Amino acid sequence: MTKRIVLFAAGTLIGVALLVGGLWAYRTFIQAPPLRGIAIESPRPAYDFELMSGDRAVHLSDYRGKVVALYFGYTFCPDVCPKTLSDLTLALKELGAEADGVQVLFVSVDPERDTPVRALQYAQGFNPTFVGMTGSPDDIARVAGAYGVYYQRQETPNSSAGYLVDHSATVLVIDRQGQLRTIWPFDTARDDIVNDLRSLMRQ
Repeated sequence: MTKRIVLFAAGTLIGVALLVGGLWAYRTFIQAPPLRGIAIESPRPAYDFELMSGDRAVHLSDYRGKVVALYFGYTFCPDVCPKTLSDLTLALKELGAEADGVQVLFVSVDPERDTPVRALQYAQGFNPTFVGMTGSPDDIARVAGAYGVYYQRQETPNSSAGYLVDHSATVLVIDRQGQLRTIWPFDTARDDIVNDLRSLMRQ
């Protein structure tokens, strides 16, 4: 009788240990960690668009199956754009081989100065996998409006640039199924970016 009780207790302990170990493994290696960016409470299909990158037309849907980090800015931006694209570059470097599952898209909201070739070259100056693009003023207004992105030209007569462009500094993150899932404010911590990219790649 005592032997049976001992065997039963041992079996129970082993079962509990396996259950706890299984839950730990699931949460660590299988379950996607929660997103740390600004949550989109009701994920919706991201607006598909066509813009020019270099000498070719690019659609958002071309990157279905990857996690897309979509950023609006311009190549003459003195600070916010270089900082954001540098942060994304470092995040992808930290991901290592997993970075193949991510695509960064840079949309210039300054089509007067940024040609499709210039936008592409600027983006690839940070990372050769980045895709820079732009379009006509009407194209940009339509795409930016679909994502709630603000931008406005500001004349700077005392500057050699002639004008600057105020613009939203957030990164919009789209999952592998084409759903807008989260938003990263300017200067989001790299650990949070990496966390969210890994999480969405698992989903």
